[in-house]
Amino acid sequence: MQFGIFTVGDVTADPTTGRAPTEHERIKAMITIALKAEEVGLDVFATGEHHNPPFVPSSPTTMLGWIAARTERLILSTSTTLITTNDPVKIAEDYAMLQHLADGRVDLMMGRGNTAPVYPWFGQDIRQGIPLAIENYALLRRLWREDVIDWQGRFRTPLQGFTSTPRPLDGTPPFVWHGSIRSPEIAEQAAYYGDGFFHNNIFWPMEHTRKMVELYRTRYAHYGHGTAEQAIVGLGGQVFMRKNSQDAVREFRPYFDNAPVYGHGPSLEDFTRDTPLTVGSPQQVIDRTLTFRDAVGHYQRQLFLMDHAGLPLKTVLEQLDVLGEEVVPVLREEFAKGRPADVPDAPTHASLVARRDAEQAVTDGLAATTRTTDTTDTNLEEPPTRRR
Repeated sequence: MQFGIFTVGDVTADPTTGRAPTEHERIKAMITIALKAEEVGLDVFATGEHHNPPFVPSSPTTMLGWIAARTERLILSTSTTLITTNDPVKIAEDYAMLQHLADGRVDLMMGRGNTAPVYPWFGQDIRQGIPLAIENYALLRRLWREDVIDWQGRFRTPLQGFTSTPRPLDGTPPFVWHGSIRSPEIAEQAAYYGDGFFHNNIFWPMEHTRKMVELYRTRYAHYGHGTAEQAIVGLGGQVFMRKNSQDAVREFRPYFDNAPVYGHGPSLEDFTRDTPLTVGSPQQVIDRTLTFRDAVGHYQRQLFLMDHAGLPLKTVLEQLDVLGEEVVPVLREEFAKGRPADVPDAPTHASLVARRDAEQAVTDGLAATTRTTDTTDTNLEEPPTRRR
């Protein structure tokens, strides 16, 4: 099972000081956080993609390419790659290039985005969000899997004899997660292709998450990719920890109360009751996270949101120390207990290449068997010189 963090890259004033970081400071902080994630033993760092204030990560591949040069093990991912407002050709090129730079330590999460003004900025209509996601991803898959393509659709100019460059590393495209909170069509899309489904459930009750994951698992099995239990599932979460829960609640409350996304709304107590947000001791985070498996079954990736709502960088780095040293080691051990042998791990570049080679070996073996059978059948015939 993979554990990591994701960032939305918000520039938010610290409510305890009133000071907001500059864009430069926030971008540099995100880099520092990614490097810290590898240092403390996490598996994944994922960045969002936003093109509107108060967010800064408008160019995920630029950031992840820089992080790739400074890390050795960390999987570099996105917590949203906008499949609706980005050109699939550019996505194909950018992430294949990142694959090469990172020696395969790359995957990405497709998402529609829910900020209405962004769509017309890129020449699109949010009312076409679902059709755009479906058509653009179908094209992206072909760009990565076919050397030369001819294509025509509704939302972009046709392609004739087009080759996307560079080609995916080792002829194997990055693994794709489809991220959705409330759209069953996206769960269906993930299931259809046998891709991963990531339910970023940070604002939703687990009952809703359970229903979405159950839909994806059922349709994954329907399309013949494996059993429902073998479907590839990821979840989001939010945590804030101190040694004792009273200190955690007292310190985090002003950040929660003034956060751009949920501030001035439900109380911290109501929100922690109704969503996966956990504010408390490391043991409370462990206990709460383990309940996710009860809701969705054995899953492959757990990402936590740690740096948001104006939390100072020093505080975020302290949180990462606790996550890496006290929480994730226990979660790895506990999630491994009772995990069926046929439930796969989260895909990596190495595992995808190995699976491709194994499938090719089977294909080659069947072809060789067919050739042998054909030869044997011919030998059974009477030689022409002896025919009467």
